Amino acid sequence: MLLQIRLHERGRRMPPASADTQGQDRAAPARQRTFAALAQPAYRVLWWGTLFSFLGMQMQMVARGYLAYELTGSNTALGGVMIAFGVPQLLLSLWGGVVADRLPKRNVLILWQGVIAVASGLMALAIATDHVAYWMLLATGVVTGVAFSFIGPARQAFIGDLVPGHLMGNAIVLQQANMNGTRVFGPALAGALIATPLVGMAGVYALTTLGFIVAVVTMARLPPGHPRPGANHRSPLQDTLDGLRYIVRDRPIGILLLMSFGVVALAFPYQGFLASVAKSEFHRGAVALGALSSAAAVGALGATLVVAGLTGHRHVWRVQTVSGIAFGAALIAFGFTPRFELALFAILLVGAFASAFQSLNNALAMTLSDPRYYGRVQALLGIGWSLFGIVSLPLGIVADIIGIRRTLGLMGLSAVVTVAGLHLLAMLTGTGEQLRGRAAAPTVAEAEERRVIGTRHR
Repeated sequence: MLLQIRLHERGRRMPPASADTQGQDRAAPARQRTFAALAQPAYRVLWWGTLFSFLGMQMQMVARGYLAYELTGSNTALGGVMIAFGVPQLLLSLWGGVVADRLPKRNVLILWQGVIAVASGLMALAIATDHVAYWMLLATGVVTGVAFSFIGPARQAFIGDLVPGHLMGNAIVLQQANMNGTRVFGPALAGALIATPLVGMAGVYALTTLGFIVAVVTMARLPPGHPRPGANHRSPLQDTLDGLRYIVRDRPIGILLLMSFGVVALAFPYQGFLASVAKSEFHRGAVALGALSSAAAVGALGATLVVAGLTGHRHVWRVQTVSGIAFGAALIAFGFTPRFELALFAILLVGAFASAFQSLNNALAMTLSDPRYYGRVQALLGIGWSLFGIVSLPLGIVADIIGIRRTLGLMGLSAVVTVAGLHLLAMLTGTGEQLRGRAAAPTVAEAEERRVIGTRHR
């Protein structure tokens, strides 16, 4: 894949989208081509680099959960691994957003991808030499959480530099498709390799390390991603507070962020408990765990490709809401499905609706944001994932008390209540009408109006 990139772009680094391209004063069509953003050379390189990174993370997520459960036999231990990942993100995500808006984004991505590669390589060595312990999983989780506090905002904010404005939503959803594509075969591959004596857990960690290294090499071909003019005129603390004020005064963005917080924090942790479901409820091993994860990923990938062309549609706000409610309902069904075959179908629906909701929510939040706040908005979206890790610990304790099935049911119910409640609030306060009006592919004139509004409140 790297060879294809080099042959296509030989002899030069890819330039970002030009100002003229970004300045086209026209709305995107209601239905875009699914892969429209990949026509942008620099974005294509970012997409490929992210692919290798996501593949490593998806394989490692399965391996980490399986190893934690194997070492301890406890749902609480699974939650502990996720909280080790979540706490650093909660503490550092806002700073990661400020860094993304103030420093060259390529350098941020390369540095922190390299840190993850080193941590993964050390884990592979510990497992291979039979010195692995549960505390090492916690330490690796902390390092990975710190790294993603900076990688996530920088990567998403970078998209705004690499594609014209009317392709922003499509580009964000294609990044989501990238992740979901690796979820199709990554977990199944990890599960199969864990069960293979010649590879095992150490081999899986070694392969994920290789994926992170390839991601670093690929991203070195990106343009620098310099900050916008004037980004460094104030202190980082002032930039952080300014980002929070921007979210408070822009109610549509605030509603989208609250929806993301609630659903991701309270319902998305189901992913970390699939190892428990496979072992304790269906009495199966690593291959079954990989099958459940891959079924969810197949549904997620299919849904992402469907919604990729809908990011400029006038009903995208409603589609996002329906997807969030359907995700919660499907998760409830999965929690109480008695047979493994039916569980595979249920988890496929869970993955599809979860991905549709998350993809459209992120695309709406970034598309409607002032470009100067891209990094900070993405950082706030990332806080939901940090809460994901933190809430996983008490959810693990609850699962050990009342059972994993009932706990999954409660997660699904929380998603339904969060999305339906916030949608109703938006409609009652008029924010829903604003969202519908702004969601249908805003023109450059509207983007300029948002920048002016932001300036007035600075």
